[in-house]
Amino acid sequence: MKNLTLLTSGLALCAASMAFANQDLQTQIDNPAQWAIQTGDYANQRYSELNQITADNVGDLQVAWTFSTGVLRGHEGSPLVIGDMMYVHTPFPNTVYALDLNEDGKIKWKYAPKQDPDVIPVMCCDTVNRGVAYADGKIFLHQADTKVVALDADSGEVLWDVVNGDPSKGETNTATVLPVKDKIIVGISGGEFGVRGHVTAYNMETGEQEWRAYSMGPDSDILMDPENTTHLGKPVGADSGTNTWEGDQWMIGGGTTWGWYSYDAEADLIYYGTGNPSTWNPAQRPGDNRWSMTIMARDPDDGMAKWVYQMTPHDEWDYDGVNEMILTDQTIDGTERKLLTHFDRNGLGYTLDRITGELLVAEKFDPAVNWTSGVDMDPESETYGRPTVVAEYSTAQNGEDVNSTGICPAALGSKDQQPAAYSPKTELFYVPTNHVCMDYEPFRVSYTAGQPYVGATLAMYPAPDSHGGMGNFIAWDNIAGEIKWSLPEQFSVWSGPLATAGDVVFYGTLEGYLKAISAETGEELYRFKTPSGIIGNVMSYEQDGKQYIAVLSGVGGWAGIGLAAGLTNPNDGLGAVGGYSALSDYTALGGQLTVFTLPD
Repeated sequence: MKNLTLLTSGLALCAASMAFANQDLQTQIDNPAQWAIQTGDYANQRYSELNQITADNVGDLQVAWTFSTGVLRGHEGSPLVIGDMMYVHTPFPNTVYALDLNEDGKIKWKYAPKQDPDVIPVMCCDTVNRGVAYADGKIFLHQADTKVVALDADSGEVLWDVVNGDPSKGETNTATVLPVKDKIIVGISGGEFGVRGHVTAYNMETGEQEWRAYSMGPDSDILMDPENTTHLGKPVGADSGTNTWEGDQWMIGGGTTWGWYSYDAEADLIYYGTGNPSTWNPAQRPGDNRWSMTIMARDPDDGMAKWVYQMTPHDEWDYDGVNEMILTDQTIDGTERKLLTHFDRNGLGYTLDRITGELLVAEKFDPAVNWTSGVDMDPESETYGRPTVVAEYSTAQNGEDVNSTGICPAALGSKDQQPAAYSPKTELFYVPTNHVCMDYEPFRVSYTAGQPYVGATLAMYPAPDSHGGMGNFIAWDNIAGEIKWSLPEQFSVWSGPLATAGDVVFYGTLEGYLKAISAETGEELYRFKTPSGIIGNVMSYEQDGKQYIAVLSGVGGWAGIGLAAGLTNPNDGLGAVGGYSALSDYTALGGQLTVFTLPD
């Protein structure tokens, strides 16, 4: 794929196709003055067409106003702006504020759910939440305790709520939801507690469950027609979700669905990824463990799978596949292709045909990645589409109670959930990455409902023989499968960037800086240190003719769990506490929205 030529890009959704999307939400998305969905649009491009702030004037940015959320844990996700209202969320207890932008951000209403604090220790990697969603005059919140709530966008009144999981079994939530047509698409967290992952569709008006698709299990549970669902162009065959598991291990198999979701209105398919198999000790679950670690393409009406692609069969490193799927229409060798680009935890950047599931590119987006020598790209090979595991960095071949050292990337991956952005102007993807390696020692563990089901001890540290830092911010060519440029960072970049029509890309750092860089070259144009480390996603909106940039700061997430939860044991936080211990020298807890604009 190195010689493929990219001629055009961007995602063009024709007016006729809009009949498949939620009409109200699509109308709001089409207005660039608003930020109506966490991912910017259904394609997950995180691109703003606003161009008032440019590479020439971004250095003049000033803080316009701030808002304290009142919560001191990791703040992921971003606000939404619909009309003159901004909707801001918090980590647990998942408070939602409606701020009137016409009245200096006056709080119009506040929703403060009463949740059992016992859910906190069941959450894997901080008490984060990736934000609310909007459609049909409603704000949708998926709480930590798995309750899905529909609020009246104007008044904050609870219109309906429904429980999506059971925290006593380890089921929790950290993700946003995706409104599609008349449904809300909802995932689940809890892979470290041996839950069985699923995606569920609820009726937007009533909260009634429409369908549920599990990640593994009988065909009827995972909503797969074995002859009409394909994996790399071939039917998956009967019992694909059980016959690669030993006995009934699939019932506690993980494969949770706590990442981002995208939707192609023309193809009428939703796309998402599934997480790690349970346990983290691969010796206890022989087989490919399908369909964990898998990209899924499903029909939103009935949940039926059209195609799947398992990226990391028999995962040995906790390389969840939940990261976002970014949709673009691009011309390759004179043929327009509908593409899906995915930056996986395993360190490989994938490009697939999103209609057929054909694998086009699979290349390392961090040169430190060493657990695999690459993916077999020969369609005639028996191992087509599989990564070749380097024995030295296998945690399964080395056996239980053996510490495998120097594995790159670490379990938090070359990129975790922090979403990338795409600019149709530069035809590049802007990717926040982790430059971290680990030691990994599996041990035997037994399953008890509601108790951790991990079975491994980890230690994390910066990748050796490099710039000494734990992160890079890169520009990626998804056709050539190569890095165009890379900016080293002292810590992992855990913030979702924003690309803009003003040829500026914004992202945050764990020390707390909002940075603005040239979309073409990566040259730094502006920085401002907010009160706490940034793991939130940058967004933009327009009010009274002025463009604004906004980001939540509040250190936390997996990388910042030591600070967020007050942990000091280096092995806590699944190994992250020791790896990021120096972070406390640069930032402290906080919970604040900071909004920037150009001076009058």
